[in-house]
Amino acid sequence: MRAGAGRPPARAGDDAQVRAAQVRKARNAVCAVFIGHGFLFASWASRIPQIRSELRVTPGVLGLILLCTAVGSVIATPLSGLVISWFGEARTVVVMSLTSAAGMAVVAVGYQFGIAPVAAGLFVFGLGTGAWDVAMNVQGAAVEQGLGRAILPRFHAGWSIGTVAGAAAGAAMVALGVPITVHLLAAALVIAVAVPAAALRFLPATRATRAAARQDQRHDQAGGRRSPLQAWAEPRTVLIGLFVLCMAFTEGTGNDWLSLAMIDGYHTAAAIGTLTLAIFLAAMTTGRWFGPRLIDRHGRVPVLRACAAVALAGLLMIDFGTFLPVAFAGAVLLGLGTSLGFPVGLSSAADDSRYAAPRVSTAASIGYVAFLAGPPAIGFLGDHIGVLHSLSGAAVLLAAALFLCRATAPISPPDPGVSPPGPGISPPDPSRTGNA
Repeated sequence: MRAGAGRPPARAGDDAQVRAAQVRKARNAVCAVFIGHGFLFASWASRIPQIRSELRVTPGVLGLILLCTAVGSVIATPLSGLVISWFGEARTVVVMSLTSAAGMAVVAVGYQFGIAPVAAGLFVFGLGTGAWDVAMNVQGAAVEQGLGRAILPRFHAGWSIGTVAGAAAGAAMVALGVPITVHLLAAALVIAVAVPAAALRFLPATRATRAAARQDQRHDQAGGRRSPLQAWAEPRTVLIGLFVLCMAFTEGTGNDWLSLAMIDGYHTAAAIGTLTLAIFLAAMTTGRWFGPRLIDRHGRVPVLRACAAVALAGLLMIDFGTFLPVAFAGAVLLGLGTSLGFPVGLSSAADDSRYAAPRVSTAASIGYVAFLAGPPAIGFLGDHIGVLHSLSGAAVLLAAALFLCRATAPISPPDPGVSPPGPGISPPDPSRTGNA
């Protein structure tokens, strides 16, 4: 007789309770992993001005150094899907978080020896964080399916909470005179211990899902499905990608350059520059936590257009304000305005679940150009007009985003006969996010 055939019907309820408990643990684990990702990034960002001073480089050279992180991430992100399909999200997060921590440790020690070790460490850091980012989003989608409700936006708010904590800790370290090496090594150690421990509580890797992915690949090779490259010829997808690029460029500008712009442009202490970064990140966290409610109430396009306008106003206040309170207020508006652009833009690319994967991949690939072009572009402008006024480069893109956001308007759902979409890519909830 088949094992378990004689069990009472109540056993099914017990299994459901066990499954529910696993999902709750995985939910908390994914939240911890998102927070850790943001914390490590902000820990590094909070020390950029001091490392710039130690290396004695111009803004242009600093922009090229920062570019190394983006190069690592752009290389890792397209490859991460294949890695996850074979090894699962938990193993990918464990390995890549350790890789990120190792890269940060190299930066923590290497800046004392010159530019090359810092560039190498940031490249490794970017490799780790890029694949880590994708893996934690895939697991977040699995948790969302288990819970039966949208929760991905809250995970991304968790990432922002991590950045606030990292920036606030960085400001305290600067104010207390803690050496860069001690600070960044401590942050790397915390991540190397906490994130792998949290990933162990992920939902078990689904062999069926990975088998289905490989089956889809075989179908693609056999010509049974359309090529993913066709998404690059779709005007709506490309326009969404351009909108994502504009918002990502602005967000990256705030992350990488805001503290330095305050120090150089307003002639403030380093701690004030780092505090401004913390204000910006706190505002972004608030926007990601409460923004989905606004989208549900008012619609995707009006909210995104308002976000672009608010971000533009904040950026102009920082650039042309002459008093610190005005700049602080501008940092709040900039954070609120940029909070939803990148994630909701990617979510809009997934409106039709049949082609969600290639369209999101295309939009994300276009958007990631901002992480490649942003640091050197702002650095180049900074060499000629100063770091503070170089932020105006992002203002031009925000003006374009005001018009491009029309492309994110929801499209008609697929026909009823189409199979239901997988977790994390369904169109009914436009507040879902697609990246950390």
